[in-house]
Order: sequence, then C-alpha cells, then structure tokens
Amino acid sequence: MNLPNTQSPDSSLTNSAAISAVALPDALSEPIAFQRVRRKWHDTDTARFWFMMTPALLGFIIFAAGPMLTSLYLSFTKYDVLSSPQWIGISNYTYLLRHDPAFWPSVKVTAIFAGCSVPLLLLIALSIAILLNQDFFARNIFRTIFFLPALLPAAASAVVWVWIFDPTRGLLNHALALVGIAGPAWMHSTTWALPALIIISLWGFGRAMVIFLAGLQEVPRQLYEAAQIDGAGPLHRFYHVTLPMISPVLFFNLVIGIIDALKAFDLAFVSSTSASVGAGGPARATLLYTLNLYQKSFQYFHMGLGSAMAWLLFLVILLLTAINFALEKRWVHTS
Repeated sequence: MNLPNTQSPDSSLTNSAAISAVALPDALSEPIAFQRVRRKWHDTDTARFWFMMTPALLGFIIFAAGPMLTSLYLSFTKYDVLSSPQWIGISNYTYLLRHDPAFWPSVKVTAIFAGCSVPLLLLIALSIAILLNQDFFARNIFRTIFFLPALLPAAASAVVWVWIFDPTRGLLNHALALVGIAGPAWMHSTTWALPALIIISLWGFGRAMVIFLAGLQEVPRQLYEAAQIDGAGPLHRFYHVTLPMISPVLFFNLVIGIIDALKAFDLAFVSSTSASVGAGGPARATLLYTLNLYQKSFQYFHMGLGSAMAWLLFLVILLLTAINFALEKRWVHTS
C-alpha cells in the first residue's frame, strides 16, 4: 500500500539545515587553515620587525632617551661632576629665573638673534630659489655655487667671517672705505657684534634654498598660465599662486629655522673667541642661550643649572613648535 507523503515542508527545511550543519565545518576548514597561516606569517613579520628595529631602539635608549632622562634628574640636583648629585628640588629653576645675572641677557640676545635671522634667512633663500628656478644658461652651476656654503662647517665659516669683519684689516671695512664710509668695529663693538653674528648666520641659507627650489618646481605650470590669461602680473602670480602652493615648504623651513636659531651655538662661540673678545663678548653682546648653557656646564661645572637650562630651552622650542602647528591651518595650503 502506498502511503501518502506526510512529511511537512518544515521537516524538509530541518533536514536541509542539518545537512548544511554537517557539511559546514568541512567547507570552512580551508579558510580557517588560511587564517592560521596568515596569523603565523603576521606573527613572524612582527618578530622580524622588532628584531630589525632593535639596534635603532637600543641606540635611541642609550644615546638619546637615557641622557635626556638623566639631565632631567640632574636639573633638580646640585651637581659639579666631582661629587655626587644632591637633590635640591626646583632651586635651579628659581635661581635661573630670578637671580642668575646672565640668564635673561642671554634670552634677550637669543630672541633678537632668532627674530632677525629667521625672517632674513627665509627671505634670502626664497629670493635666490626663485631666481635659480628660471631657465637660463649654466643654471645648475649657479645652484651648486649658492649651495656650497651650506656644506662648509660652521666653525670654518665663522673664522673666515671674523677676518672679513676685522676692523683694521678686514675686507668689509676696506670695501666701505673705498666709498668713503668708516666701517664699525663689528665683533669688537657691543652695538655691532650681534648684527655681525646675524650676518654670519645668513651665510648658510643654501639648505633652505634647496628646499624652496624643490617646492617651486612642484608648482603646476597650468596655474601660472591661467593666472596670466586672467591678466595677473608677476607680483599677483607670486602672491596668489606661488606662495599658497609652496606654503607647506615655507612652514617647514620656518619651523626648522626657529629651532636652529634658538639652539645656535658654534657661530657665537667661534666668532667671539676668534675675535679675541671672549666667548659671548664683548660685554655679553653675543651671549646666546646655548653659549650661556655651555659656560655653566663645562666651564663652571654647574651641571644642575646647565641641565635646567637645557630643559627650559626644550620646553620653549616645544611650545613655539606647537603654536606654529596650531596656526598652520590658517595659512598653509594643504590641498
């Protein structure tokens, strides 16, 4: 006897689900295996990465992070190298800010030096870069000539410039005398020593110039052509096309220039000592902040004060850099 099919549709669906449940692990076995292999390779790559990074990390910890943390500790101590450090809290900082006779004069000299040298350096570097971006004969030779001073050691350049600024035998005063101008004493004058130091610092504009030149070469020619078609003159094209397009490069050079100016040391040290006016002389006219730091640490062996000065300089540079990045969105073209 043929019995009717009494299996309901729901039971067929249940059987299909059961079959699928049985077959599902076999179907997923291959993707799971691939996931395990991928995870194994990922772990291997991570281990290889940290293995390759070990020399750099050790170098950073030993030669950078370690000395920084040590100087932070020493800034709260009285330490003269010959005896063990003695914890004195924030006395080093209060002495520098309230009682040290050379601290604020060095801050003033450094502020004037940075405030004058950085804008002048950017202006000269950008102007020369614009000229060298033109198409003319032997352009690459002139680029090399203008960049060469940046490759010279700062100490060697300072010695040459001290000879140029010599009040009696110097090339500059001799050239001024030819046109009837009596040159000043330059490095021997409290009035002209710092301007002379600023002029010496401008000698190394080649690094910023090369960066500006690279930025200028990335400006699309179509923008200049469109501006020229609209009737824009050279000045309008510069202000409305060139400056916005190279603003990231200008921002980079500005930040680096401020940092370099605030931590400038070798120019002031070599210039003042070569001119026989004493380090930072005459009368502290060229006593930059880092030169004052050097004297406290390595001439008078006040390592605690020197460490405190180093950390104050670090905080000032960090603050100025943060301000620059906060103002970046207002004038830097990023699109």
